[in-house]
Amino acid sequence: MPADGARRTADFDYDLPPELIAQHPPRERGHSRLLVVARGDEGERGTGNRELDAGAAAGPAPRSPLPAPRFRDLQFADLPALLSPGDLLVLNTTRVRHARLLGTRPSGAPAEVLLIHPETDGTWVAIGKPGSALRPGKRIALGDGIQVETIALLEEGERRVRFVGGNAEDAMRVAGQLPLPPYIDRAPTHEDEERYQTVFAEREGSVAAPTAGLHFTPALLAAIRTRGVEVGTLDLEVGPGTFKPIAEADWARHPMHPERYEIPSGLVAQVASARAQGGAVWAVGTTVVRALESAAAADGTLRAGPGETRLMIAPGYRFRVVDRLVTNFHLPRSSLLLLVAAFLGTERTMAAYAHAVRQRYRFYSYGDAMAVL
Repeated sequence: MPADGARRTADFDYDLPPELIAQHPPRERGHSRLLVVARGDEGERGTGNRELDAGAAAGPAPRSPLPAPRFRDLQFADLPALLSPGDLLVLNTTRVRHARLLGTRPSGAPAEVLLIHPETDGTWVAIGKPGSALRPGKRIALGDGIQVETIALLEEGERRVRFVGGNAEDAMRVAGQLPLPPYIDRAPTHEDEERYQTVFAEREGSVAAPTAGLHFTPALLAAIRTRGVEVGTLDLEVGPGTFKPIAEADWARHPMHPERYEIPSGLVAQVASARAQGGAVWAVGTTVVRALESAAAADGTLRAGPGETRLMIAPGYRFRVVDRLVTNFHLPRSSLLLLVAAFLGTERTMAAYAHAVRQRYRFYSYGDAMAVL
């Protein structure tokens, strides 16, 4: 862990013109840009890392320390050329719930509840606004006779709620919306129903999409497999903490919200196989990084099964499983940006973001992507 003086949240701030925040997905899925940057000595390097020469054709290049940041401005469709036979690409297959419930208070004023995850007793952990409408004992009407009642206050502004006159599935059918991120300043549309889910989404469980996966199409995944690359999957339920900025001046004091994950036994075998072949493990998104690193033993061996993580990955962290990262551009002062900085190095990360702003990349959930090699 760096010394306290090196844990300044302010080091992960940057200026972003509002017009670069993508409010809509690209016209076609996968028609995004891809910024490619290689890791240097500042970031912790895993096994099998290879770097791209800025003057070479797209494809793997020999290993070598990179003395200064070099950037390649590509298209996301170029990603398969960056992978090598024997590599493993890992995806998060979580599906976004219609977890934003719009209702009314007894006064008729509007209120909102965001469901986070269910508990075994049928109650749910949730957040909402206004906070006064979610005090214990208060109910919000959702329609069709269904109400949501707050029964307890939890930490970090969370509530425990229960449903009256129906269950959670009924409530989401009657009053649920896709919970688009707070920086998208519009209501969800029919287009979002398709485009704010990955093409490989399976079990519902998240309140936000694993956005690096939104760029992938079936054709692109087929092209990746054709190169002799394995594709593995896991499930991590993305929670609302993904959008929570770090308010503490010292990022080490930031409380991480828990997120549930599941590591299939097949993925454990795929990681071991990639390691045996000298292949690189590619994480598609910060959610995949957190799941893999949370499930890893000290020697990098991956453990199958369910888990819950509060892991804060920040500069000074030594990666055990992940060798390559595909990710979108993240909010200033966010734990996701710190994760990228832990992988790439702080100076290189902030230089890459400055380059992306100059080159007018699109930012955040519906924006462009970055590959860190």
